[in-house]
Amino acid sequence: MAMTRHDSDPSTEKSHSLDIHTTRGKIEDLKARLDEAVHAGSARAVEKQHAKGKKTARERIEMLLDAGSFTEIDEFARHRSTNFGMEADRPYGDGVVTGYGTIDGRTVAIFSQDFTVMGGSLGEVYGQKMVKIQDFALKAGVPLIGINDSGGARIQEGVVSLGMYGEIFRRNVRLSGVIPQISLIMGPCAGGAVYSPALTDFTIMVNESSHMFITGPEVIKTVTGEEVGFEELGGAHTHSAKTGNSHYLAEDESDAIDYVKALLDYLPSNNLDDAPHYRAIKSIEDFSEQDLALDALIPDSSNQPYDIKKVIDAVVDESEFLEIHALFAPNIVVGFGRIEGAPVGIVANQPMQLAGTLDIDASEKAARFVRTCDAFSIPVITLVDVPGFLPGTSQEWNGIIRRGAKLLYAYGEATVPLITVITRKAYGGAYDVMGSKHLGADMNFAWPTAQIAVMGAQGAVNILYRKELADAKDPEALRKELITQYEDTLANPYIAAERGYVDSVIEPHQTRVEITKALRALRNKSDRLPDKKHGNIPL
Repeated sequence: MAMTRHDSDPSTEKSHSLDIHTTRGKIEDLKARLDEAVHAGSARAVEKQHAKGKKTARERIEMLLDAGSFTEIDEFARHRSTNFGMEADRPYGDGVVTGYGTIDGRTVAIFSQDFTVMGGSLGEVYGQKMVKIQDFALKAGVPLIGINDSGGARIQEGVVSLGMYGEIFRRNVRLSGVIPQISLIMGPCAGGAVYSPALTDFTIMVNESSHMFITGPEVIKTVTGEEVGFEELGGAHTHSAKTGNSHYLAEDESDAIDYVKALLDYLPSNNLDDAPHYRAIKSIEDFSEQDLALDALIPDSSNQPYDIKKVIDAVVDESEFLEIHALFAPNIVVGFGRIEGAPVGIVANQPMQLAGTLDIDASEKAARFVRTCDAFSIPVITLVDVPGFLPGTSQEWNGIIRRGAKLLYAYGEATVPLITVITRKAYGGAYDVMGSKHLGADMNFAWPTAQIAVMGAQGAVNILYRKELADAKDPEALRKELITQYEDTLANPYIAAERGYVDSVIEPHQTRVEITKALRALRNKSDRLPDKKHGNIPL
């Protein structure tokens, strides 16, 4: 009598009449099992997923990877728990799809949590699959992309689930700075599960369909009495604009995946590889209209704003700039571009927002980005127009000293090529912080409009000439005269240039050329930090 698959595997719901004692039968049995693994989520669960505007775990992988490139690992893994009758429901894959494939021909490792299978909840085997693909990514030296859509820890498996989260977090830390780690939040990500994305390099969230929080609205209401909705508490917009936990707010899942592909195009596969490099299209000797327009960019009034992104567009190839954290701390702009086809990181004060001042959020945003660039050997270009740190009790009491020092630390420890251009204001301690020569910048340029000083002219005059202004018959006329005198004497780039703090004062339209030549000269830069286990960044 032929043995059916149902007879050989009582936990499998589907039954296929085939003789597994023959080669053909074994092959057909494999095909049936593979089909069951692919369709582990019920049709009803898949339908509910689609009704929410969400793709399934495998559909997301197909969208992200090159067609036909995905190789799955552990598709037959199943949980071994017998608690609460779980032995009767043992789907293949256990709620997460893992494997590797290519994006634009480059190998990446990937996991995609499957909400259609037990709500994507993480148990022992599920966690083991994720740990295994993390270890694979490290050994292979390839980026790891995680697609998160999970109900959290599998309650039925208890502390084992919590233990596996710890194993995942530990590997996130070990992988940090070795391979790029990118997290896509495509649904719920709650409780302890949020710390894995938080430990990765970049997190992308989808508007109105992804959420992250430690404790949900119901728990918060019970404990504190506060009433808050899912979207307000931990939605994509909240984390993109308020908390900074999300680096990009995607309109939909397709937009999120496109952003990941664009991001990978600027990153190396690991910390020992070079980032993708493309042939330069335009000669640096050919000045463009964008270059020449920089000569008229800075307003005559130092209090009038302008858009620093116009400088970025003129400097990078084809004006292509991939901004990171666009909605968070907009008073500083960070992101990736290319110069002569090679990736660079851009850090720039934005005079259009808070006059370009540095605050807690801007400092931490820029510090993290500089450290990311340094980890993967991407040169950093810093564009400076900063009147200082944002004043106020809120900033002081919330730790601007400690948290602003993170940016100092990031520049001070960076060993990649560092090039700084001061376009206008560089006042006080903020001058030091923003990629100054004193923190180790390799080449520092200034426009003739640069004002490098301890403070702005008006504040300095009010302090230096307090008595004279108080005794003057026409204090406003005297103040105006003294401000002009101060600006002519001190608030210019030439005092710094005399001392070598600025390597050259350049015409604005020469910026792209000078940065390009500096990058060429620094291509083989060699810099080594003192031997130590690790530094102690002010956290």
